[in-house]
Amino acid sequence: MKSMKRNDEGFTGLEAAIVLIAFVVVAAVFSYVVLGAGFFTTQKAQETVYKGVEQSTANIQMIGNVYGLSTDNNSITSITFVIGLAPGASALDLTKMNIVFSTPATAPIILNQTTGSASTTSFTTMIGTTHVTSINPNDQVEILFNTAAVSANTRMTIELRPSVGAALPFSKTAPATIANTNVLY
Repeated sequence: MKSMKRNDEGFTGLEAAIVLIAFVVVAAVFSYVVLGAGFFTTQKAQETVYKGVEQSTANIQMIGNVYGLSTDNNSITSITFVIGLAPGASALDLTKMNIVFSTPATAPIILNQTTGSASTTSFTTMIGTTHVTSINPNDQVEILFNTAAVSANTRMTIELRPSVGAALPFSKTAPATIANTNVLY
């Protein structure tokens, strides 16, 4: 009688090679997915850092003095000053900027940008005699707004709040003697 036994030795090696290839393919796909997720997470973290730096840095800076204007030589009724962009800052939309003005005797007043006349609730932004709604690098924009009467030796707090970047707060004091044009110190 003939033996019915088969020789499976060669077939077992082929099975092992297929299983090994399958493991390598699965590992490669898994590593691709993990690396892709890692790159995506790194990119999102980088965007967050850049946004944080953009929000925390001051984009605007004062250029020159802050002046208080008077019509009656008894009190300051308007304030004007010039701003520019910090080096390396990108253009800024002035229509989205607010100015907060206060004195020890008054509550803070939030002023919005206007292309009309300045008032106690709005400010104008001009380059020369032209109203502007944005500030670009190397521009010097004059800001003017009216206030309720501010008497001599009164401390004023002004804060510029752009839509992007850090606020620029500063305090100035009216001089002891009020003239038509006063440098606030």
